[in-house]
Parts: sequence; structure tokens; C-alpha cells
Amino acid sequence: MPPQTAPSPRPSIIVHHVVKEFRKRKTRSLKDLLIAVLRRKRVIGDRFRALDDVSFSIEEGESVAILGYNGSGKSTTLKLISGVLEPDAGKVLTRGRVAGLIEVGAGFHPDLTGRENVFLNAAILGMSEEETKSRFDDIVAFSEIGDFIDQEVSHYSSGMFMRLAFSVAIHVELDVLLVDEVLAVGDAPFRRKCVTKIKELTARGVTMVVVSHSRGMVKSLCPRGIVIEKGHVVFDGDIDEALTYVETK
Repeated sequence: MPPQTAPSPRPSIIVHHVVKEFRKRKTRSLKDLLIAVLRRKRVIGDRFRALDDVSFSIEEGESVAILGYNGSGKSTTLKLISGVLEPDAGKVLTRGRVAGLIEVGAGFHPDLTGRENVFLNAAILGMSEEETKSRFDDIVAFSEIGDFIDQEVSHYSSGMFMRLAFSVAIHVELDVLLVDEVLAVGDAPFRRKCVTKIKELTARGVTMVVVSHSRGMVKSLCPRGIVIEKGHVVFDGDIDEALTYVETK
């Protein structure tokens, strides 16, 4: 009987020849727009290519950092993976339930309390009401916001937003976790707790993609780094080499 080979890992994320363009704004307000029209100036900005023929795949259970300078296309890539944006060309495919911590307070309604937003955000992430109820106490305990859970989130600081949003996301039965710099707004003890929790998730086979300028954080979480420069993938490999590439450019 021939020896059996272990099944090869399945990709959780495939980014295939993706192109994403945006239009530069020429005016900042209605007043600027009216003045530009009266002066017969061009009001429609030129298009610029944020991502140009970007391709990579991330396997199930893999932790990958997307690196690069501001404006390189990192956050655009993460938003495409999360489904917030759609590519103008190419394909982005994901497997399983995706939870994204991409912007502080995203998915939260300012007029609702923290408690109400937990149920809203959890529903957006695909959790049933019963699932949320069963994990509600754990979500609040991890977030450490205490009695503020029944306050409107419009009164929350950015740190409180992040704590609650992160806590909801990690208590979802997720397959892919996307993190974009939001941990930078928390204090050091909470960041350490978040890193520990993320490591627990990846040990369970959750796929993770992180965007961060923190060398220490990405080294502790990700063995692989993808460097994006001016909308192009310029490096994909070992995290130390990826960090060195960014730091020497």
C-alpha cells in the first residue's frame, strides 16, 4: 500500500491580479465646488491607481503582515479582502467567515449604546442573537469597559471603541481576522492582551492578516511579510527580510 501524503493546506485568501483605482478630489466642500464651477475650473479629479496587478495567496492558519509606507496600498488591500471595497479588475477570494478590525468604530452606530452595538456588530459578523447572548459577558469582560457598556458609544474614546470592537471580533467563530493599526490606540497592557489572544486564535487555525507600523508586533505575530510599494507587491517572504526591505528603502 503506497504511503499516504498529508493534504496540502487550502488557501484562505486569494488576491489575483487585482487593480483598484480611485479618483482624486479637486474640491473639499460645496463652496469649493461652486467656486470651481463659476471659474470654469476642472472639478473632476484624475484617477490614480492604488493597487496595480497585485497577486498573492494566504493559506489556512497562516499569519501574514502587509507592510509598506503610508499610501502604498496596504489598507486598500485589507479593505478589498474584507469586502468593504471591490476590485476594478482581478479577483479577491476568501474562505469562511471574515472579521475585520479596519477602522476604529467601524460598524458601530453612535446613537446606540455599547450593549446595542455589540449585538449589531456581532450580527454584521454573522453571529446569531443567541450566540451573542451566550458570549456577551465574555465580550464585555475582555473589553474592560465596565459600566460604559450601557452608554452611547458617541461618548467613547477611540481606545474604548477599539477595545469593544476587538472584543466582539475575537469572540466570533471566525476563519479570517484582519487587523489594520487599530491596536495602536490601546494602552500597552491591553495591546499585550490582544496579542496573546491573537496568538491563541492563530494556534486554533484562524488565518490572520495584519497591517501595522509596529516592528515588534508584526515580528511577534507573523512569520511572513508582504511588502507593497506604490501599489505593487515588491517582496513576499520571511518577516525579517520583509522588515529589512522596508527599513532600507
